[in-house]
Amino acid sequence: MKIAIMGGDGFVGWPTSLHLSNAGHEIHIIDNLSRRWIDTELGVQSLTPMDSIQERTRIWHAETGRKIHFHLIDMARDYDVLKNWLAQERPDAIVHFAEQRAAPYSMKSDRHKNYTVNNNVNATHNLLNAIVELGLDAHLVHLGTMGVYGYSTVGAAIPEGYLPVGIETMSGETVKQDILYPANPGSIYHMTKCLDQLIFQFYAKNDNLRITDLHQGIVWGTHTDQTRRHEQLVNRFDYDGDYGTVLNRFLIQAAIGYPLTVHGTGGQTRAFIHIQDSVRCIEIALENPPAAGSKVEIFNQMTETHRVRDLAKMISGMTGAEIAWLPNPRKEAAENDLVVHNEKFLGLGLEPTTLKEGLLEEVVDVAKKFAYRVDRSRVPAVSAWTKDIANSINRDPEGKALKSVS
Repeated sequence: MKIAIMGGDGFVGWPTSLHLSNAGHEIHIIDNLSRRWIDTELGVQSLTPMDSIQERTRIWHAETGRKIHFHLIDMARDYDVLKNWLAQERPDAIVHFAEQRAAPYSMKSDRHKNYTVNNNVNATHNLLNAIVELGLDAHLVHLGTMGVYGYSTVGAAIPEGYLPVGIETMSGETVKQDILYPANPGSIYHMTKCLDQLIFQFYAKNDNLRITDLHQGIVWGTHTDQTRRHEQLVNRFDYDGDYGTVLNRFLIQAAIGYPLTVHGTGGQTRAFIHIQDSVRCIEIALENPPAAGSKVEIFNQMTETHRVRDLAKMISGMTGAEIAWLPNPRKEAAENDLVVHNEKFLGLGLEPTTLKEGLLEEVVDVAKKFAYRVDRSRVPAVSAWTKDIANSINRDPEGKALKSVS
């Protein structure tokens, strides 16, 4: 297939581009490179040294003989440029990663909230709008988040997207219907993903678009089979308090002798998936498109769940790292359970990669190799969900702040 990967320079987008190119597909990356500009804004860089997207694709071609095409387009702002590109290339499938993906970044300030909403919602709607206008029969696969379900405990397993309900009619009968699982966003970022869901539902119903929405857990790990092929194909790896994902952050903190930062009780239960499984799930979704006229296909893209404090204790036991218990910058339940159905991907052949010590050690080894690139001042999570919470944040988990001698 000819596949357009929107946001293909990103944390999951890049290894997905390599994986699908390696499988023989013609890959076109569309990206505005905003994630690299955010690095500059935050004053932090990927733990792993990242070459330009042009150099990355050149190395891939030199290693494999396969070409990945790059196109600099801002989907959220340049609607006509996006539409003209789609009209010219007419891809068979589109993978949509082109959204600001960090909940803490989306909560940093009013400006960051506006940016996240404008970028994410406009990018999604511009893409669907152009597909309809052009009469493009392309299967759209979108990377969403488990966070659309929220993290409250209701004592029931979370289904794959739809909740069967009974509605009492005026005549007293009960009518059964499948509805979207009630959205319960925990941040501005998660709110945009909930809005994506509604946009997808409309375009599938109104225009018969073929759409798959992947509700993904927290991604951990560094390498896929393709990124291991050359050191310049390495994936980006975030450790900072805004973009670093919790398990990867623990492993990096352990590698550099930084306390494992657990916020609140650590009773937050989260869903996880290894980066290799993430790219495999996207491939499976592309191979199993819904029919035109059917409802949006929804998969829960995760392989296991863990409490944050249990992960911290596991990494501490493996590495000897200390644990720092800090105030929580997020507005969320102190404890939650999380039981998730993921039978669809398992039924289609996914063989889950679970938390094995060897893979955890691989991340630690990568962190140690590039420890010289870590700015320790960027490790704390300091983006607060409310102004009241901001006053309680511990910005110095290591206790290295200068203290008055008076």
